[in-house]
Amino acid sequence: MPDVPSAADEVAALRAASTRLREVIEAKDAMLAARDAQIAALAGQVEALAARVAELERRLGKDSSTSSRPPSSDSPYQKKPRDRSLRQRSGRRPGKQPGAQSSTLRQVAEPDRVVVCPPAACSGCGADLAGADVTAVQRLQESDVTLPPPPTVTEYQVQARECGRCGTVTAGEPPARITGRAQHGPQVHAQAANLASARHIPVARAARLMGDLTGVNVSAGFMAGVRGKAAARCEPFMDHVRHLLRQAGVLYADETPARAAGNLRYVHVACTEFLTAMHTGGRSAADIDAGGVLPGYAGVIVRDGYAGYQHLTEALHAWCGAHNLRDLRDLYDFDPHGQLWARSMADLLIDANAQATAARAAGQAALTSHQTDRIRSWYRGAVAKGITDNQGKRAKINRDGLRLARRFRDHQDMILRFATDLAVGFTSNQAERDVRPVKVQQRTSGGTWRTLQGLADFAVVQSYLSTTSKWGITRLDALRQLFTTGPWLPPAIAPT
Repeated sequence: MPDVPSAADEVAALRAASTRLREVIEAKDAMLAARDAQIAALAGQVEALAARVAELERRLGKDSSTSSRPPSSDSPYQKKPRDRSLRQRSGRRPGKQPGAQSSTLRQVAEPDRVVVCPPAACSGCGADLAGADVTAVQRLQESDVTLPPPPTVTEYQVQARECGRCGTVTAGEPPARITGRAQHGPQVHAQAANLASARHIPVARAARLMGDLTGVNVSAGFMAGVRGKAAARCEPFMDHVRHLLRQAGVLYADETPARAAGNLRYVHVACTEFLTAMHTGGRSAADIDAGGVLPGYAGVIVRDGYAGYQHLTEALHAWCGAHNLRDLRDLYDFDPHGQLWARSMADLLIDANAQATAARAAGQAALTSHQTDRIRSWYRGAVAKGITDNQGKRAKINRDGLRLARRFRDHQDMILRFATDLAVGFTSNQAERDVRPVKVQQRTSGGTWRTLQGLADFAVVQSYLSTTSKWGITRLDALRQLFTTGPWLPPAIAPT
């Protein structure tokens, strides 16, 4: 008979099988734990990547309406939102406004040439009408340009004469501007500077256009150098304008990058409604002070949030409302449900600006205490909600929202300066408009300036042209005066 295992052997076998099963289960548990850890790590990566994609989409979606980027940086291939403007509707219809001066081409009283168009024969019987009476005349005029005449050449014959008494030979003196055997006159310089600086045309094309329009053929080198000549003649103008700007109660300041000689430079501007002064340099406090306007200035500076202006402690500062609205819009458009405070703050700024504009139009010196109390209460409420809604959250949009809300909390006086002082504008758009020709010229000239001196000369000439145009002087007339009698200097008072 086969051996029958005893109960002890069966128990030992079961225990061995149980041990093997326990080892298998423990191995499976360890494998599952490793899988759970891997899944958790992958989930974390997915969450981080999703946040990264959302942030990149947010950056990609930024344009000049939701950031401080200039409009020239907007992609021409991307469809723009229907409503990109931060301004409210004016209520006016598009096109020419009622009462505005017409620009229709009108007839002149004394034309240069008259061409008579008589009928050849009677339309009824065919008789000859050569000697018939004229019963009516319809005047039709055509305006056209004439071919440029050849340039007028003036020769200065500098005579030398011998004195009949002592025998000394004395030579005459030509006009001070005549320094070479053959040179271009002031009108040629003015036309060239108008094309190269005022019209943003690259020098080679400007030289060809100069020949086509005036009949004066100049080289590209002459066209490139005329800007430096104009800048040198503007030195008295720049000194005078800087003096007037330091006396203004409110200044608008801005800076814009420009590539020159392979490096990134900055053009700084300080301006008012009637004055403009630009200069080049870096972006430091010393570079801002190099313009000679802002150091020691004790008025109000309307500017963006760049920290380089913080050393100007003698002046009061006002934060540009357009920059704040763009930052608020960027935040709200990306997370409209989580950033309701940004919409509320933007509504407040727009409403307060409307109240300030209406008060200025009515001749008020300030808003009423009820209006300012309401603005401040609304402002503090929006800030409190922005901090509460974003505090303690780790998402990038919440960190940005918290940072922006704290900015509004810490700089309330700067941001609301336009409402507490009606002499202060809501935006620094005046400065942005004045410095914009730098970007226009850079774009039309291949995206860079060949030399830093060329950029500096352009900034000086544009300061002159911007100021004269604000006073109603055409740019060509201003350049003509610059190259004949000297730069036009603005008076100490603004025009009424």
